[in-house]
Amino acid sequence: MDWLTAAGSPAQKFTLMLFAIVLFIGVVALILFLVDRPKNPRKWMLVLGFLGLPMLGLGFGLVYPAIDTIRNSFLNRDGTRFVGLDNYVTALTDAQFLLVLRNTAIWVIVVPVLATVIGLVYAVVVDRSRFERFAKALIFLPMAISMVGASIIWRFVYEFRPDQQGIQQVGLLNQVLVWLGIPPQQFLIDQPWNTFFLIVVLIWIQTGFAMTLLSAAIKAIPDDIVEAARLDGLSGLGMFRFITIPSIRPTLVVVLTTIAIATLKVFDIVRTMTAGNFGTSVVALEFYNQSFRAFNSGLGAALAVLLFVLVIPIIAYNVRQLRLSEEVR
Repeated sequence: MDWLTAAGSPAQKFTLMLFAIVLFIGVVALILFLVDRPKNPRKWMLVLGFLGLPMLGLGFGLVYPAIDTIRNSFLNRDGTRFVGLDNYVTALTDAQFLLVLRNTAIWVIVVPVLATVIGLVYAVVVDRSRFERFAKALIFLPMAISMVGASIIWRFVYEFRPDQQGIQQVGLLNQVLVWLGIPPQQFLIDQPWNTFFLIVVLIWIQTGFAMTLLSAAIKAIPDDIVEAARLDGLSGLGMFRFITIPSIRPTLVVVLTTIAIATLKVFDIVRTMTAGNFGTSVVALEFYNQSFRAFNSGLGAALAVLLFVLVIPIIAYNVRQLRLSEEVR
């Protein structure tokens, strides 16, 4: 029965998968049977029956790894010796990791702001236009592409070939530069601008999300408010500044904070396009590199904890704004 804890062959893994599925169905069926057996089950029995198993799974899959990661962040690279705050000191003082933190800060500032601004302007421009559905579908399409897929697409856009006779550019952007008489550039290598060329990919993906939510918020503005503003002489930019922006402020905050959280966790784009080389690494990728490539579990755990600490204020602010918007309703 060793295959239950260390399945090696494909047959053992397949059997283990079937065993896990059958066990899950059996446990759920047993819980439903026990909850449904009394004629008038107490409320706490229903809560325990339906939420007990998910809460247990959440604790095992989320809370326990979080506590274990925090514990590992105070241990040395192989987890055999307590080193106090050494891993955090390294993460916050070493030049390599300061560059990583700087890059992460650039991502978190630039991506949410630009994606939200572009999404807002696009939503206002196409709102109630003749081609509204087509225009929205066009900008929402990148949301359906995985991060890796989008990264591969943009690698082709940034593709570089040496500027020599007989060699033609393959990358779209460099071909445009050649047509304009400008030498081709190595967009993914030249620092520090290569970070911004990576950022473009996430903005391209997240703009559709921002546009969708903001467009729905704009349509939800009551018509009587719009008509009253028009009677007062507002139109164009005045309507946008004094009516549209204040009316959709809660949605703007939610969009900004949601994209900021997604940006803090960015990994796929950097891993696919540069693998973190040429000064483009971010915290999530460096956590992976330290934990699974350099086998420094202590430092990797410290970076994961730092990432978690950075996300907490944004989530708290997001939840507070959602609660305030619900109270207004």
